Amino acid sequence: MRTVRWGFIALAAVVLALGLGGAAYAFHSGGVAECTGCHSMHSPAAGGSFLLVASDQSSTCLSCHEHAGDTGPSSYHVSTAEADMPAGVPPKQRSPGGDFGWLKKSYTMTIRGATSTEEGSSHGHNIIAADKGYVVDAVNATAPGGTFPSTQLACNSCHDPHGKYRRLSDGTIAKTGAPIIASGSYATSTTPGYAEPPAAGTALGVYRLLAGAGYTKGTATFSGVPAAKAPSAYNRTEAATQTRVAYGKASTGGHAAWGTWCATCHTNMHSGSGNVHPTDENLGSTIASNYKTYVKSGDMSGDGINGFTSLVPFIEGTADYAVLAGHAKNDDSVLTGPGGSDQVSCLSCHRAHASGWPHALRWNVEGEFIVYNSLYPGTDSTPTAPQFARGRLAAETQAAYYDRPVTQFASYQRLLCNKCHAND
Repeated sequence: MRTVRWGFIALAAVVLALGLGGAAYAFHSGGVAECTGCHSMHSPAAGGSFLLVASDQSSTCLSCHEHAGDTGPSSYHVSTAEADMPAGVPPKQRSPGGDFGWLKKSYTMTIRGATSTEEGSSHGHNIIAADKGYVVDAVNATAPGGTFPSTQLACNSCHDPHGKYRRLSDGTIAKTGAPIIASGSYATSTTPGYAEPPAAGTALGVYRLLAGAGYTKGTATFSGVPAAKAPSAYNRTEAATQTRVAYGKASTGGHAAWGTWCATCHTNMHSGSGNVHPTDENLGSTIASNYKTYVKSGDMSGDGINGFTSLVPFIEGTADYAVLAGHAKNDDSVLTGPGGSDQVSCLSCHRAHASGWPHALRWNVEGEFIVYNSLYPGTDSTPTAPQFARGRLAAETQAAYYDRPVTQFASYQRLLCNKCHAND
């Protein structure tokens, strides 16, 4: 029976990698998954709890969401096995949330005569997954700006593993009621009866099984769940086309703004007045215009039709899932820039899991240039420019930008803060 189950999951992974639709995410199906996928009634992992098939919660998740032997981005994987990314080789996965494998990539550099190390643990959320080599954050005892204990951080700190949260036909989020018939995360589905919004008597799972109102872990209790839609094939290189996740605005009925949701753990990160970056605020006409016309450093010729970049996503000013689904693309068919009522939020600058840069940022902020002399900075680039290479090979830098050709940027490309602020 177990062989049959794992064979099904492997087939699902192949389907998702090919982008063929509904069966690709059939294990969770928007709600609680097959019980025996995570729990073993008679032979749980040694030392584990809750009859889990691995020694802890995150290791259980990664028993499916990490796959040893990956040669490139593949289906629903969010972590690269350590053996698949030796020194000089970047993590393989390119999901919108990022690859936890970056947490294991530390870099040593000598800049202006001073040698320092950029610890891998600085690259994102340090989930604890003992079976996969992920350990507690050695620097931050609690979530930056909050009180959530680092010793308790796991995948189920943010995701409800039982997937109880559902979106009903009237748009509200609930934990009971109509049955979940499919995932609500994707732009399309082949599930019979699937509709957007869900038909009366049915429900769709919330985005990525995210925690909703009343979900409590450690010191954190969530107040709602945010809205989004992703294309069904989302873990992919962006060497040719981008992967656009359409992030939605908060609405009534159990929804939360993205920044508010992140602030469940990072409570004080944006609580100041005038000395922190705004979040969950409308861009306004000036910033929206900058975003749409900014192409690259020195080039403000954009018309807005092709203004979107997944390196600086914005929150759309709607919670209409049908509209969001129409914008969740991976073929560059919808690249329109924002309007003044669209918003900036945490995900505009950070990836949810981890990235190739400190603080899970989408681009390197530790230097003036992200492209230098028409090359991605690397210890093997010419000139080397160690202050921009930061101990990486050029291929690692390019991987952190999801394999974009360097020609998409200016020959001396400055930081992507300028996508909104246009100061370069």
